[in-house]
Amino acid sequence: MTDYARHEHHDFLGATAQALHDEPLQAALTRLTDVLMAANRRGYAALPGSDQLRDHAKAIKEHTLAHLDRYLRELETSVMALGGHVHWALNAEDARKIIVDIAAKAKCKKAVKSKSMTTEEIHLNPALEAAGIEVAETDYGEFIIQLAGERPSHLVAPAVHHTRESICRILSQHVGYAVPDDPKTLALTGRRLLREKFRQADLAISGANFGVAQTGTIVLVTNEGNGRLTTTWPRVHVALMGMEKVIPRFTDLPVFLKLLARAATGQTLSVYTTVITGPRKPGELDGPEEFHLVLLDNGRSRILGTPYRESLQCIRCGACLNACPVYRRIGGHAYGGVYSGPIGSVLTPLYDSVTENKHLPHASSLCGACQSACPIRINIPHMLIGLRELQHHEKRSWGEDLAYRLWKEVLKRPWLYRLALRLAQVGSRPLAKQGWMRWLPGPGGNWTSVRDFPAPAKRSFREQWDEVKDG
Repeated sequence: MTDYARHEHHDFLGATAQALHDEPLQAALTRLTDVLMAANRRGYAALPGSDQLRDHAKAIKEHTLAHLDRYLRELETSVMALGGHVHWALNAEDARKIIVDIAAKAKCKKAVKSKSMTTEEIHLNPALEAAGIEVAETDYGEFIIQLAGERPSHLVAPAVHHTRESICRILSQHVGYAVPDDPKTLALTGRRLLREKFRQADLAISGANFGVAQTGTIVLVTNEGNGRLTTTWPRVHVALMGMEKVIPRFTDLPVFLKLLARAATGQTLSVYTTVITGPRKPGELDGPEEFHLVLLDNGRSRILGTPYRESLQCIRCGACLNACPVYRRIGGHAYGGVYSGPIGSVLTPLYDSVTENKHLPHASSLCGACQSACPIRINIPHMLIGLRELQHHEKRSWGEDLAYRLWKEVLKRPWLYRLALRLAQVGSRPLAKQGWMRWLPGPGGNWTSVRDFPAPAKRSFREQWDEVKDG
């Protein structure tokens, strides 16, 4: 596997070039995203009133974000009334420290994790391992990339960049003998390895798809039984939840469950919807002795008062990734951050830094496919344009600055604009064929290496307008 799958970086252009020449990756991306996009369309088509339901979900999210402080406090009160503990984490460092301290106080040494992008966001695993706690990812895709030392490349399909053959190699290297590469054997091998992890674990770590303020309920949506085993077997359960995941009432939950599965995989409902309401109660046979909910800010409250507040409505379904022509060519690792695809191009600069992630807002054709696929109708293209605008207020390179100054002078002088247009028409003639240029010199070659460039029109709009006006 290529290096960009293993380490975070900000060399977007270099990683993109590498991904475009990775033939197994290209095949895997096409196969998965085609399947998920088709399932997404079927799922919406089979849901009566899906447009109205999407509008309703958006209204719930808008209302919740407008009253976020109120619902977070209500959630805290509800969880504590059930015997749980609530912790507030301002940033990733706080969240890591809180979880490590919980494990230390409970004398936990072996942890199992249900799939969670939020734990990836705070880089939890290295912190637990540094504290002497063994950590095992239990989602099968996450388990594979943990063994490979990689990062997730998709919000719901973390190992999309792997083939059956590469998974076989990773498992064989881990167990020390050749594992047959048929799907059933690979699944049974993973099951055997993970069952032992569950049996030994004393600490459970999960994310949270939703937190219901009214009831103190934490909801996990999965397609594997690992989520259930993770949250019921160990004696201590820690759920890490981004604070934007709260919803007001339990009656709001079905709205999002109907949309989430359809948007992510085209299913009517995910295989498992796990509803967790506090620790184990007297007389109950399973569940943790302790339940801790860690509410994570990590830049979210800073976004609340900005034009990018709508990004907090994301329910992490991955639909925008499947629809995006850029993601479908380069995959998730090229984006460099935890969140990839169109929504990652918004979230990573907002959570981290626009300056340090300057290429991500430009990693989009602005075609609008992401907004159409999004179950909450988040206007991702509008936010990407806004992030691009922010970059114009930062210091530009001398070459870019000179280009903008020259273009300004040309636009201020109609005669100069007409002259520039005439020069472009004459200069492009040797390169143009049937209205298109298939090769451009210099930096323009980056464009024509993968697409044609439209040649300047033989007659300008002004020339054509003058003919119509005089005629």
